[in-house]
Amino acid sequence: MDEQVAFGSNPGNLGMYSCVPRGLPKSSALVVALHACQQSARDFDLATGWSELGREQGFAVLFPEQKCENNSQNCFNWFVEKHIGRDDGEIASIRHMIEKMLLDHQLDRDRVFVTGLSAGGAMACALLASYPELFAAGTIIAGLPYGTALGPFDAMKAMAFGPAHSSRELGNLIRRASPGRKRWPKVSIWHGSQDGVVAPANASALVQQWLDIHQVDEAGVLLDEVDGQARMSWRDGAGAIVVEHYLFDGMAHGLPVDAKSPNLSASTASFALDTGNWSTSRIAKSWGLLRQTRRPAEDPPPELQEEMGFNLWDLWSRIGHASK
Repeated sequence: MDEQVAFGSNPGNLGMYSCVPRGLPKSSALVVALHACQQSARDFDLATGWSELGREQGFAVLFPEQKCENNSQNCFNWFVEKHIGRDDGEIASIRHMIEKMLLDHQLDRDRVFVTGLSAGGAMACALLASYPELFAAGTIIAGLPYGTALGPFDAMKAMAFGPAHSSRELGNLIRRASPGRKRWPKVSIWHGSQDGVVAPANASALVQQWLDIHQVDEAGVLLDEVDGQARMSWRDGAGAIVVEHYLFDGMAHGLPVDAKSPNLSASTASFALDTGNWSTSRIAKSWGLLRQTRRPAEDPPPELQEEMGFNLWDLWSRIGHASK
């Protein structure tokens, strides 16, 4: 991981780190990875293995980093209006970092992706909301919806209980950030059902926010299993998945990892929780970044789909989603 000191305007006073594999071909993809509170860029890379996977599979990774002088807990300021509005604050700094990466390494502007954990997940959502034209897709892990908290008190309340907004109100928060947009990035939402830091109700609200943005009916949910994990997904009129949700039953606040995977260092990193699922590989695969992929698993038999559907809907209703 290399530090980049000069990358243009930096109104958010952030640091920039990156991993660009040696000999990376032109028009390669770029992943933007945002750390959680009490983490550094290097901590997040250790937990996720994004640099390792980028070197192996041939894509660049950008790691924006918060500074303690901006936030005492080293959190991205996802709850401060200045830092989540287009062309201002921290997301403007990240936007300039992305442009620096795209120009310096001649990367593919149609294959820019963003992911983040906790405060980083909330900031990833802010980037998707404020710069939707920039990203093909994003993954929000243990994060919060865009624009639902402005100020520290609102942030703590949202983390504890989730936002009290309708689906339409949630969608309008993004529309106000990016008026007139017709196309939106695909969004994947990951959360643990036992998250005691960011309430799982926030995952439910994120799903509602992005379903409203994509104008997809919540009732059209599809239930399946991906790499052994139950998933809910919603498709647009063309049949493409535009919103998906993984709810990890029994998982606390953190990042799903697989202690048995080659990325063994992740199992001892902060916020890394062994669920048997290496989230980084699964996310990269969904974005088409893996050169070597296994044959897609066959759909589970009808009786298993029915059982999964019942259990997952029951779990989701217990965190307040089905009642909204």
